[in-house]
Amino acid sequence: MKLDILAFGVHPDDVELGCSGTLLAAMAEGKKVGIVDLTRGELGTRGTAEIRSQEATKAAAILGVSARENLAMADGFFENDEVNRKKVIAAIRKYQPGIIIANAFEDRHPDHGRSARLVADAAFLAGLRKIETHENGILQPVWKASYVFHYIQDRYIEPDFVVDISVHMDTKMKSVEAYGTQFFNPDLNEPQTYISSSGFLEGVRARALMFGKRIGVEYAEGFCTEKTIGIKSFDAFIQNIT
Repeated sequence: MKLDILAFGVHPDDVELGCSGTLLAAMAEGKKVGIVDLTRGELGTRGTAEIRSQEATKAAAILGVSARENLAMADGFFENDEVNRKKVIAAIRKYQPGIIIANAFEDRHPDHGRSARLVADAAFLAGLRKIETHENGILQPVWKASYVFHYIQDRYIEPDFVVDISVHMDTKMKSVEAYGTQFFNPDLNEPQTYISSSGFLEGVRARALMFGKRIGVEYAEGFCTEKTIGIKSFDAFIQNIT
């Protein structure tokens, strides 16, 4: 299955928090989108790996993505090494995306930055023919994505660009709330964490409001890129701001 966009998250729910509005906007334009989770989030204080897998499946259905899979790396202990790079390379070659999206290089959770470098490195290596990966015993063709972008999740990072997600904000939040064990739920008998506080989801919406305001829309998501983005015309910048 060839995808237009492949979004990586080191933990189930990272993609929903960081860039699900953008994925929804792309799908509304007819793009094919998939998600790859690197770990099962098994070290999370609340819930279990099995429950989080069920929640990820529910969130994927809410978003309507074409594919979602989990590479089952070790939560908290995975390294940017040959074994894990080849896992990501194989996923990239399997889906052949034009655009790859990953966690931010610097964030509150140390796994986020480490996974960002892992995915960025693998995206480059996926284009080298002397690195061989296989799917079902068949040699995979090399693949080079056009862009690798990094979504802004928890800590504030100045974005290189933002994407209007205004009409998709409610669905984005529904996909986040599919992770019922992770976020605010007064009926759940689990330890309280940073992301389970009552104000955390309000902060997610507030971040989108802030980014939206900067381009004259209601809600937006921010991204960073190591590769300069080119345009063919200044018309690409034109917005209808009322």
